[in-house]
Amino acid sequence: MAVTEPAPAVPPAARTQTRTPDGSHSGPQDGTTTEAHDPTVRGAPDREAPDRESPERSGPERSGPDRTRPERPGPDQGGGGGGYEGILRRQSLRESAARTYARSLPIVPVRARGLTIEGADGRRYLDCLSGAGTLALGHNHPVVLEAIRKVLESGAPLHVLDLATPLKDAFTSELFATLPGELADNARIQFCGPAGTDAVEAALKLVRTATGRSGLLAFTGAYHGMTSGALDASGGATDVRVTRLPYPQQYRCPFGVGGAPGAQLAARWTESLLDDPKSGVTTPAGMIVEAVQGEGGVIPAPDDWMRRMRHITAKRSIPLVVDEVQTGVGRTGAFWAVEHSGVVPDVMVLSKAIGGSLPLAVIVYRSELDAWEPGAHAGTFRGNQLAMAAGTATLAYVRENKLAERAGTVGDRILGQLRGLAAAHPCVGDVRGRGLMIGVELVDPDAAGPDDLVPPAAPALALAVQQECLARGLIVELGGRHSAVVRLLPPLTLTDEQATAVLDRFADALAAAERAHIPQLPAARRATAPRTAPGPTN
Repeated sequence: MAVTEPAPAVPPAARTQTRTPDGSHSGPQDGTTTEAHDPTVRGAPDREAPDRESPERSGPERSGPDRTRPERPGPDQGGGGGGYEGILRRQSLRESAARTYARSLPIVPVRARGLTIEGADGRRYLDCLSGAGTLALGHNHPVVLEAIRKVLESGAPLHVLDLATPLKDAFTSELFATLPGELADNARIQFCGPAGTDAVEAALKLVRTATGRSGLLAFTGAYHGMTSGALDASGGATDVRVTRLPYPQQYRCPFGVGGAPGAQLAARWTESLLDDPKSGVTTPAGMIVEAVQGEGGVIPAPDDWMRRMRHITAKRSIPLVVDEVQTGVGRTGAFWAVEHSGVVPDVMVLSKAIGGSLPLAVIVYRSELDAWEPGAHAGTFRGNQLAMAAGTATLAYVRENKLAERAGTVGDRILGQLRGLAAAHPCVGDVRGRGLMIGVELVDPDAAGPDDLVPPAAPALALAVQQECLARGLIVELGGRHSAVVRLLPPLTLTDEQATAVLDRFADALAAAERAHIPQLPAARRATAPRTAPGPTN
């Protein structure tokens, strides 16, 4: 996740009207869901959008008639101490400066179902963050809750280190049933510590052990986690044993051409470095790549380029590691993002959604790489039984109900509507993504110089859009090189009506933030401004 500084003051959001699925307008929107848009949660009090002067303040103040409405007592608000505002205040005082999401999302979730979160202040939010992509089925899906309940009621041990259990066997069998066949037929699985970053560490250690080499190939804009080795392979690293390669981009192509020509140049550069005896790059232990860069700004890798990377690495006996931590389990419109290109990697790094909302991380890899010594990569919590049960239920539900295909269909529709919205808003530089992994890059249309191919990023505007979304009951994330990409990661269970509600709230938030940040931009220009950037990416 991109780290942002404490947000500037934002005035209370006005209550706005929202289009319903049939095209008519609903009444004033208060940040909660309508029953038409989200039937899963009902009965939350009607409240004005809160005033968010800063994520670091004690909590949102109520406005209007809510000032006279008493706090609802009880454990949901943490008892005494100022209710949810007290909880936010204590978090600010007690937690480290490393906290991130809490800075831009000053809410206290107390209940959740599907797409919807209810805060301790009674407001409801449409959650398009989904635990940074963890919640494939949304919050508290019935199949997940039932799987967890069965384990708790069975008397099964919850902590087993790496011992064999029926729950682990069921999880492994279900996971292998979803993998690319060529890999599943000859795979080993390593259960890691509960975070994706530990699985990345395991993958890097594995290929170094198997090859006897130490160097790595990684890509600009990459994000692989927060531990030392994972950070070394991520985009901001310096002075490490990693050779950085250009990741193909349509909108901000490093070669200034975009599209297939830009991807071809990136691949040619990779081959040149590996084959040039004077490049300073020796044959590495492996190449690690994301099929869609998430934190890097929601940038899908072209399928032809992915196939080229597979050819380049296979020809030189370099293990190919694909990081599917965020893209896996149907997120991009295929069960695994590598399926779009038909690439079969040597190692896949998996976490987030595979645990069904609970911590779980694994790597699966070709058996030829299985050069571990006993205990070479271990962890006390690698046997998370509840996560394995929840993960088995989630994997099976996504597979049986074809939610990957559904994500592709709904995602294409959302991308099309966002691109239509972009035509009237020159601050939208690019709309891109795959499936339900969507990014909207915001730019400053008036700051481009004569030699700039595209306008510069507008991180302050993106932050304002995020805050305006939150005021309207929509949770989104920021990412990209300059934290100027608004990211949407809704659950795969998103309905058409919910998608409409998300788009309506986002459109309202974008318009409000644009008016505040670009007041001098004439309305006529908003609708007709020519695009100076390459076309939207797929």
